[in-house]
Amino acid sequence: MGSETADHAQILQAARNALAFQQQGGRRASGRSIGRRSAELKRQHALRKLMRASLAVGVILLAAIVAGFVIGGIGIGGFLLTLLAMIGAAVFFATYPRLKIPALGALNRGDVRATVGRTQLWLESQRADLPVPAARQLDAIGTRLDALGTQLAGIDPSEPAVGDVRRLIGEHLPDMVASYTRIPAHLRNETRSGKTSDAQLSEGLGKITDEIDALSRRLAEGDIDALATEARYLDYRYGNAIEDKS
Repeated sequence: MGSETADHAQILQAARNALAFQQQGGRRASGRSIGRRSAELKRQHALRKLMRASLAVGVILLAAIVAGFVIGGIGIGGFLLTLLAMIGAAVFFATYPRLKIPALGALNRGDVRATVGRTQLWLESQRADLPVPAARQLDAIGTRLDALGTQLAGIDPSEPAVGDVRRLIGEHLPDMVASYTRIPAHLRNETRSGKTSDAQLSEGLGKITDEIDALSRRLAEGDIDALATEARYLDYRYGNAIEDKS
């Protein structure tokens, strides 16, 4: 009886999550950018694909023109083949290569803006696998990462506090999400230590959101010493935020 009740509760919770997810736009929302930096990376990728597609179409058209001069015209058949080749090249290069989602271990590399952008892209790729409340929290965190990244860019990157905050952005935050997604879906609503994995994730993301706000305020005040103290605390607290139960 107890097992049947638990299964029934899990089914009801899954239905509520699915309904809320659809009300927010369903999986169409999973491709939405959560920050300016990730949106910029997507625009740059789309522009490179457009340039490759345009170049391929131009090469095919030039080849057809040259062939026409050499053989005295390409005829209707040649014209149709050229048109099909141009369409095929445009479709192919406008589709491939797809935007590569950075690996978890590669997020905290490069400058601050690069770390923020890669982290945002990675978080977006995980959003569809998260419960609806956590997905909404990622949207809020994404905008805060833009602001924090801009503030950190104006500080000497050799400052220890900057490295600590970068680890929070590029390591601890994504590690928390990755730990959750490794938990089998049928175990995420089981209560352990008084909380489900869904509740633990939502609570952890809420705390990180609050701490990012606190860091931004300290950066705005120019208090780098207080920032270092807070960052070391975050490093200790969020190093293993969610136990991997997979």
